[in-house]
Amino acid sequence: MLETFTIQDAVELAVVERSGFVESRHAGAAVVLSSDGEILARHGNADALILPRSSLKPLQAVACITAGAPLEGEQLAISTASHVGTDRHAAVVRDILTQGGLNEDDLGCPPSWPTDSATRDEMVREHGAPTRIRMGCSGKHAAMLRACVATGWPTDGYLDPAHPLQLHIREVVERLSGEKVAHTAIDGCGAPVHAITLTGLARAIHRIGSASERSPFALHRVAGSLVRAVRENPWTIEGPGRPDTMAIEKLGVFAKYGAEGIMVMVAPDGTTVVLKTLDGSTRVGTLVAATLLSYAGALQAADVDSLFAALPLAVHGGDREVGAIRISPLL
Repeated sequence: MLETFTIQDAVELAVVERSGFVESRHAGAAVVLSSDGEILARHGNADALILPRSSLKPLQAVACITAGAPLEGEQLAISTASHVGTDRHAAVVRDILTQGGLNEDDLGCPPSWPTDSATRDEMVREHGAPTRIRMGCSGKHAAMLRACVATGWPTDGYLDPAHPLQLHIREVVERLSGEKVAHTAIDGCGAPVHAITLTGLARAIHRIGSASERSPFALHRVAGSLVRAVRENPWTIEGPGRPDTMAIEKLGVFAKYGAEGIMVMVAPDGTTVVLKTLDGSTRVGTLVAATLLSYAGALQAADVDSLFAALPLAVHGGDREVGAIRISPLL
């Protein structure tokens, strides 16, 4: 059976300190690429296979656009999002669908409550129910459906790994990562997710994050447009007050977390960090990625500290702050 790296191949990425006592440690692996795509640093086994989970969405979105999905602005940005399901998010996804002659029933992602607590509370008060459009991956699924409509592929079965759209996505993943897909699994939203190495994912994200809209290559022009759309509409990518959105707003980065501890982040100059926490925790991804970009000289330390002050990194004892989640001194 294929598997990701083991604890012996991991390094300590972050610690949780309470009242002067380190009570938890997050181990994992990370790779840093320079603005020109060269490896600057490896921490742990960066050649291990991973399932990128939602950090694969930028690659999937690029594939959908190159397949013909006519998305721009907020619609383009939300195609790569793991949004929290606010009314504003749902409205953009609904527009993507209706403009393609589709509706919510065409979505293959599972019904879900919004993860935005205020929106969920309002839906409960109104006796609402989980819906597909509120699911965090609905933007990706809507983009997939629009690609099928544009190309003439059937929308039925669009999540089957053998469907023409999914074969196209796999081809784009291999092209951007420079690797053959080692394994295909099914993500939590029902879409195929492809196993590549941490370094392969970094290579792909760097190519997307540093792409120019003026490139002679269509794939790179699309990638450049996607990154600009996300930076211009950071609320779409997750939601107000959420880590990815705040990192984009405060640092100007391109950031996308994935389930099971995946994080990708590209600085404005193209320097790229990709990491995975071995325990699957997502709470330290932004902390570690932004710190490694700062270590590489791609972000100003004061700007990174300002972001960290806004993130939920404090450890509390009663009503007092008694510690914090911190970067490991071993990095």
